[in-house]
Amino acid sequence: MPREAGIALELLPAFESLPEFEENAPTFAENAAGKALHYSRFCEGMVFADDSGLVVPSLGGAPGVLSARYAGPRASSAERNAKLRRELRGKSGRERAAYFVCAIALAERGRAKAIVTARVDGEILAAPRGDRGFGYDSVFYVSALGKGFAEISAEEKNEYSHRGRAFRKLLTFLSYDTLTG
Repeated sequence: MPREAGIALELLPAFESLPEFEENAPTFAENAAGKALHYSRFCEGMVFADDSGLVVPSLGGAPGVLSARYAGPRASSAERNAKLRRELRGKSGRERAAYFVCAIALAERGRAKAIVTARVDGEILAAPRGDRGFGYDSVFYVSALGKGFAEISAEEKNEYSHRGRAFRKLLTFLSYDTLTG
């Protein structure tokens, strides 16, 4: 069980046998909160759940909360990336701006304790680059890094990604909550 800042993380016991939570809320935070609240009713201790995805403002916020299903429920990452690049064909500059967002919710016994969010800004590349990462990483470029997400190491991604940032916020909350009890 990994430990970070004195916090032990464990997989939810018998997760595969629990009733599934259907993610159908319109926001990342609502989906994360729904999952955390739902699954926290089946165990002791705190449960955290996340929802994350890619937002492209020039596409009306798509893929958004449908990031994993953007090209259909069984589409591969390559198919989702291809659809995204087709949708952005002919667009340039600010029209290719995008950001990854992650919302993490923390719940205990069916009660919400915290919701944290984070994002990382970038742009969508015309063609995939790099061979690391997953999902939209191969088409997501971060100018502050001078690289795409599929070109950076796992350590760099943990430092700069939306998930890494959100998780550090959650750890800060947990540290503060523990101190103030």
